[in-house]
Amino acid sequence: MTMELTFFMNYLNHHQVLVADLLYEKLGDQFCFVATQPVNFSEMKGGSDYSSRPYCIIASKNRESHEYAMCLARNSQTCVFGANSLKYAIERANCNPQGLSFECAERWLKRGAKNILSPAFLKWYFCYQKYFHKANYYRLCSSAYASSDMRKVHAYKNRCYKWGYFTKVNRQLDYKKVDLESKHVKILWCARFVDWKHPELVVLLAKRLKDNKYDFHLDMIGEGVELNKIKTMVQFLNLRNQVSFLGNLPNEQVCDQMYKHDILLFTSDRKEGWGAVANEAMSNGCVLVGADEIGSVPYLVTDNVNGMVFKSCDLDSLYEKVTYLINNPMERERMSKAGMRSMRDIWSPENASISLLELINSLQNKEPLSIISGPCSKD
Repeated sequence: MTMELTFFMNYLNHHQVLVADLLYEKLGDQFCFVATQPVNFSEMKGGSDYSSRPYCIIASKNRESHEYAMCLARNSQTCVFGANSLKYAIERANCNPQGLSFECAERWLKRGAKNILSPAFLKWYFCYQKYFHKANYYRLCSSAYASSDMRKVHAYKNRCYKWGYFTKVNRQLDYKKVDLESKHVKILWCARFVDWKHPELVVLLAKRLKDNKYDFHLDMIGEGVELNKIKTMVQFLNLRNQVSFLGNLPNEQVCDQMYKHDILLFTSDRKEGWGAVANEAMSNGCVLVGADEIGSVPYLVTDNVNGMVFKSCDLDSLYEKVTYLINNPMERERMSKAGMRSMRDIWSPENASISLLELINSLQNKEPLSIISGPCSKD
């Protein structure tokens, strides 16, 4: 396959490397990933340094690397621009406005109208109007709300496609069976303990479940500024026997815990741009109960089909979804299998890489797009 494709992003992280590896496998030296910054582990939210990949170019390494990155921006057949790549996108728009290009990002308006007045948004909007509006640019939306944000600011009209973050999918993992003789349910929460992740909502759910005589245990993975507050809350509500704190765990151990648990609670509000914990939970057969304002949830989850969707920050809605799963173990097993299939068949790195190449081919040849759902389908 002859297709020059270059990604420009701050650095190659664990959410991108699986797709990047597959694109390199398919395209060989026709694929490059330009890391526009040196690796900053404090911003990577986990993962490793993948900059030694043969296709990865660190633009900040020296003058020659920077000039080569600029050359790729001007001349590659297709470019994908992500975080901290604005100057490369502008260079391409100036020198090659008809070259096929994608902006890849989460939503802009996480805080609603407040974001419109932010310097970062104003800078982006100015550049969009000046450089990208009339160029051959499209939007890969790493949030189910990114396209609606674009419509609100009159950008990328009819040029938005679904995208996201893509985590490892273990196809050898067995589908889980529910023990119909046991009423005990294992519930998991995995996130940083910060206010917009709403760990307090999970503790309030545990209190209500206990008051209504449900047999369950809740494990909470992670650390953060709200941790001591939540531990105090657990003590005050007398939930010491129902709630455990596991601290930070390596990703492999997190995935093992997901496979051992029945339900994962994903309680963030609209500040959660994507939330790869959703991919990981579903891949490991842990039925996701996710808030409707999280960026990944409307893309990944069809309510009562391959997971459950509750109204963000609404304890009554969360309680309704969780108790349905507890009271209906066969439905819980069905959704566990459906979630695993969704990750294997649709939202896997393999399907994302194939779909991206298909989308590029469709746009370059002005042919109808055959992708109707999942990554690179029209949003």
